[in-house]
Amino acid sequence: MAGNGIRIEGLRKRYGQGDTAVDALKGVDMVVAPGEVVGLIGPSGSGKSTLLKCLGAVIDPSGGRMVLGDQVIYDDGWRVRDLRALRRDKIGFVFQAPYLIPFLDVTDNVALLPMLAGMPNAQARAQALELLTALDVQHRAQAMPAQLSGGEQQRVAIARGLVNRPPVILADEPTAPLDSERALAVMRILDGMAKKYQTAIIVVTHDEKIIPTFKRIYHIRDGVTHEEAGEGRAIA
Repeated sequence: MAGNGIRIEGLRKRYGQGDTAVDALKGVDMVVAPGEVVGLIGPSGSGKSTLLKCLGAVIDPSGGRMVLGDQVIYDDGWRVRDLRALRRDKIGFVFQAPYLIPFLDVTDNVALLPMLAGMPNAQARAQALELLTALDVQHRAQAMPAQLSGGEQQRVAIARGLVNRPPVILADEPTAPLDSERALAVMRILDGMAKKYQTAIIVVTHDEKIIPTFKRIYHIRDGVTHEEAGEGRAIA
């Protein structure tokens, strides 16, 4: 899954028309290499959510170019026909809340996406168990979500985001509900998974506990990004 990671060039998003138009993104540039985890920070209303929604093919940009993995997905217009398949196969999502399906056990929560993509059930479950093992939560494979701790639920959510081996993961405030120890554990997991699977990961965060762990940070304000070097502090 080497590919190009994430590359964004001059991405724009305008809401509305005429005098009421609002430019949420004004020409965003961003590069995240395979195997890299970068932070995206900025105040409320700065364009973080809009950028993530464009990258996740949830809303239409107004212009610019986006490359995910080895595929140009947007170049002043979508270059893929099936956006649902793009989201399923190329993009992993990790949210602030785990959003696990309450009536499926842990294994099936993780295996569901590859099953929907046509993978045989046994193979999908085996792939899910491999990730659960890598995340040290395999002993909960048959548990229901309500039986898990908050940290365990978030690990299962990370496994679900990785199960299709996407070249890109978008993590939206993944540590917000966690204490310091669990927040750093999540970042350690994301960093390890990025390196192991050569996944490019963007973490949107306000969480001051984890900001020192990033080697690179993109600040977004008024729809424009600015890159700076992070501390890259080792995650104990």
